[in-house]
Amino acid sequence: METQLDPMKDDLPLMANTSYMLVKHYILDLDVDFKSKVIEGVIVLFFETGSRYRKTSSTGKDDCQSQFDETCKMRASEPCHIPVTNVSACSFKTECNDFAVCGKGEEDTSDKNGNYSNEEQASGISSSKDCCDIENHGNKDFLLVLDCCDLSVLKVEEVDVAAVSGIEKFTRSPKLTDVSKELENLRNQIIHELVTLPADRWKEQLYYFTRCSQAPGCGELLFTTGTWSLEIKKSGIQSPTDFPHAIRIWYKTKPEGRSVTWTTDQSGRPCVYTMGSPINNRALFPCQEPPVALSTWQASVRTAAGFVVLMSGENSAEPVQLQEGILSWYYYVTMPMPASTFTIAVGCWQEVKKQSFTAAIQTNTDFSLPSSQASFRWHEEICGHVEYPCRFQNPAARLQAVIPYRVFAPWCLMEHCKKHLLHLIPQCLSAAYTTLGTHPFSRLDVLIVPSNFSSLGMASPHIIFLSQSVLPGGSHLCGTRLCHEIAHAWFGLAIGARDWTEEWISEGFATFLEDIFWARAQQQLSHDEVKGQQELKALLRWRRLRDEVQNSEEELQVLRPKKESTGELSESGASVVKHGLKAEKIFMQVHYLKGYFLLRSLARTIGEASYLASLRKFVHKFHGQLVLSQDFLCMLLEDIPEQKESGLTVESIFQNWLDTSGIPKPLLEEGETWKECHLVRQVSGEVTKWIQTNQRIRKSGKKKRKRDEVVFQKLLPDQLVLLLESLLEEKMLCPRMLQCLEKTYQLREQDAEVRHRWCELVVKHKYVPGYGDVEKFLREDQAMGVYLYGELMVNEDAKQQELAHKCFAAAREHMDASSAKVVAEMLF
Repeated sequence: METQLDPMKDDLPLMANTSYMLVKHYILDLDVDFKSKVIEGVIVLFFETGSRYRKTSSTGKDDCQSQFDETCKMRASEPCHIPVTNVSACSFKTECNDFAVCGKGEEDTSDKNGNYSNEEQASGISSSKDCCDIENHGNKDFLLVLDCCDLSVLKVEEVDVAAVSGIEKFTRSPKLTDVSKELENLRNQIIHELVTLPADRWKEQLYYFTRCSQAPGCGELLFTTGTWSLEIKKSGIQSPTDFPHAIRIWYKTKPEGRSVTWTTDQSGRPCVYTMGSPINNRALFPCQEPPVALSTWQASVRTAAGFVVLMSGENSAEPVQLQEGILSWYYYVTMPMPASTFTIAVGCWQEVKKQSFTAAIQTNTDFSLPSSQASFRWHEEICGHVEYPCRFQNPAARLQAVIPYRVFAPWCLMEHCKKHLLHLIPQCLSAAYTTLGTHPFSRLDVLIVPSNFSSLGMASPHIIFLSQSVLPGGSHLCGTRLCHEIAHAWFGLAIGARDWTEEWISEGFATFLEDIFWARAQQQLSHDEVKGQQELKALLRWRRLRDEVQNSEEELQVLRPKKESTGELSESGASVVKHGLKAEKIFMQVHYLKGYFLLRSLARTIGEASYLASLRKFVHKFHGQLVLSQDFLCMLLEDIPEQKESGLTVESIFQNWLDTSGIPKPLLEEGETWKECHLVRQVSGEVTKWIQTNQRIRKSGKKKRKRDEVVFQKLLPDQLVLLLESLLEEKMLCPRMLQCLEKTYQLREQDAEVRHRWCELVVKHKYVPGYGDVEKFLREDQAMGVYLYGELMVNEDAKQQELAHKCFAAAREHMDASSAKVVAEMLF
């Protein structure tokens, strides 16, 4: 039986047997229904035979077109034409049930149509390992395993791609002799030729993928679903080489599915979006989750008029009216990416229009990818990735400092976006280009997502989600977060971690680069101003890391938890993401912070200019590929061989930074140095003034005496954060002092990082006039407010506990599942 894991406590299983079959392209054809909170439709998957089986195939041919085993008996299938709109009425119960109840004593858990959902878990398959181990169990039918969760799969069938008109150009053998044998090979040969077309024929490739996805079926496939997987087989087919390489799946999502969240936006209108779930996209469509399954996709999404569909896609989709009240949106991607990066958001979003001067920036930098090979000029250097129409090899793309961008938001936040966000995007994109070079993606949409979003931001191909929390309080938080998410275009998307436990490769780089980008985006800052801001930020991050290390499990503090086995897979390609489903892990910053400090340490050792040059070299060498920590570290140290003499080696970096819990030893020695920074010393002086003010107010009691005039200096947002954190260390601050503090800095009008610290002060000192600020923060800044609930409860104050329960009751229905679980444990 499939291993049962606690979906909130254990490792995340990646079940897909990618070593045997590897998905290369998805075509999704979906309907979004807000009344039932269901996404329903069809997905067609196009495969190549996996690398492991090509190597171990008895034919000895490293080719996906190896012939059938002579002893393998095929079942000739008649073409099966079934209308998509009425799939539930089709009679395919017998095949599904034969597969589902083949285990002894197993109960038939299908519904009246022979359908299986994940929860029902028909168990005709003893285990994925047994059925997928071809070398040891060659007499069994091959089993294709896909990652799948919280889905109702209705039907699976083979697609007859050979029936597509004009498809003959992709066949090697124009004449067929043995139809029953050769037709199966022909279909797989067509898919192989189609998925391996050269990059300059990408438009033709997408056209024929679409045509193939619309081809008739040629036989239903047996399937069953488990908690984490969809398992498919074809009777008599014993190898992945002979298994159908194009399959069509009819399915429905479930309202409670964990890959998307159904909620309302800030204007009260319904919406649904992928919120970066720990289980990724397997509850949105059946897929191969392991990062090695790099694929392209096309998607057509239909929804009611009035809704806008945003998605990971190279094109800025325009809706097509299919019938009255129904619009269709089409997107495509030609750069192979992990299925986990697929993102969709459907809502009544409004586009925030650019001012004339920013519109001019977009127009001047826009370009379209040439479709003919003659006009597609390759760069003199060869890329290291699989072939696709790469922007690093396109002369126009390499000169494009600002890619075309759009901003979408709920109607009620449009003015906030115009004021705080819109003007920052070209500045941040240009700063990123100046730092790293060619933008990996051709365009960018930015969406302000609903208030239940559990993070400040999330980057996906061609689209960034931002929390509404980044908008108030000036440009600082909005700009730094935007820079962080833009950095993910290079680190996390164009370059991905081969093993998802190495999150630091994505988050550490993005955190380090956000400082570089933001300094350049602000423009006209002196070297000393940039250095001061970055040292102040380093101190704040060091304090956060120190607190997190003191208050979290040691095993969650390790950046390379699998150590020497990082990147290793099972024979089938299945693996687990260590701690991937721990609810509290989503709120931890350790992989951001330790990764940032490692990169900062390397930059200081090498020198920033040389270090950034090495980053650009790394990007050029590894874009479009998956990497491990040692890929970056080895390349970096090769460029500076003199560092090996000082003891800086890959092994020492693993030992000091990546393979151990706690604060890295080299960082312990550095913690005091940032206190000498001018901006930090300025804060220290202000802290002293406030402590003295508090003492004077307490001594004066209730007597009204003429207040000595104290002049407080104006502080930057990060300085305010440090000031409030320092005051949080004081045992007693009186109400009048807190009132004065709020008025002096207008704390209610500051950004969310500052207001969060203010709320902590309010809670610690039971400052009742500030309880409204806490309630507002918990309602509107859910991405940051989770641990405030714990602080409200720990004081054992009746009013504070009542406030916590009131806020949770109001937010719980739409709250992110991991957030809700963590808060519930605090409250109950």
